[in-house]
Amino acid sequence: MKSSTLSGAESSRLVTSAPNLNVSSGVLPEIFEIPEKPPIKRGETKITTALLLAAGTGSRLQPLTKSAPKCLTEVNEISILERLVVNLKKQGFKRLIVVIGHLGSQIQEFLNSHAADLKIDYVLNPVYATTNNLYSLWLARQEITEPFILVESDLVFNDELLEGMLYPDRMAISIMLPWMNGTTVELDSTNRVTAFREGSYTSNTESQYKTVNIYSLSVASWKKVEKRLSHYVTADKLGDYYEVVFAEMIAEGTLSFNGIFFDNDLWYEIDTGEDLIEAENLFSQTPGRHSDCSTNLYAIQN
Repeated sequence: MKSSTLSGAESSRLVTSAPNLNVSSGVLPEIFEIPEKPPIKRGETKITTALLLAAGTGSRLQPLTKSAPKCLTEVNEISILERLVVNLKKQGFKRLIVVIGHLGSQIQEFLNSHAADLKIDYVLNPVYATTNNLYSLWLARQEITEPFILVESDLVFNDELLEGMLYPDRMAISIMLPWMNGTTVELDSTNRVTAFREGSYTSNTESQYKTVNIYSLSVASWKKVEKRLSHYVTADKLGDYYEVVFAEMIAEGTLSFNGIFFDNDLWYEIDTGEDLIEAENLFSQTPGRHSDCSTNLYAIQN
């Protein structure tokens, strides 16, 4: 995600469509009603297991990530991982599965002291430097026995956003704004995901939404995903993203997600030093903490 923070009445909010978006200013001149969350099916219980993919090197955040894993990067003195653990606990999560690789012992040490009340299972990706998140997700297959939430290790977000993701087969999305790029999805009239796309903002904002990289999966959905992941691994396509699998299965109709809207001002994806600065600006009002946005920028640039 590449985004910019708006202030006051100009702050971006969730909308079902934005046909009159002012591209030059990034202002949404008209606020639409937030779509309702999909109904809870009879017999569904809340998800209490999260899978965190945290094996990568975070090369675009170097030199910060030379001596620490990306998820321990601090945003206003609070690491990404600490924020995630706190958010999961607030939403009643009991178990955390973590795929580790680059400096994984630091992640284990941190969680041993900050998440002792969670059941934590670790999965090692020994070839993290030459593979991508598709392989990390596949490696976790033996640990997944219940519905779970899949979370990337470079996301910061407010805990209340998770409320809509606590039931299976949902996907976090955000209204697409001009400064964003990466994977997007299209929705039908019921907010069901109908297609994955790669690219940046286009004028077709009514059907284009940014992925947040948080998904919830039922056991049945996971079994189908796991089988497709195995095909990729067998074919030695270890450098692909798992979104490629999701895209194929959505197109075929063998996988289904309901889109859950995240407020653009309450989450951020951190890939680069510029992203880190934007995230610190966005989350600078965290109670009890102060922001010194120049500190991390200096470390990245020098």
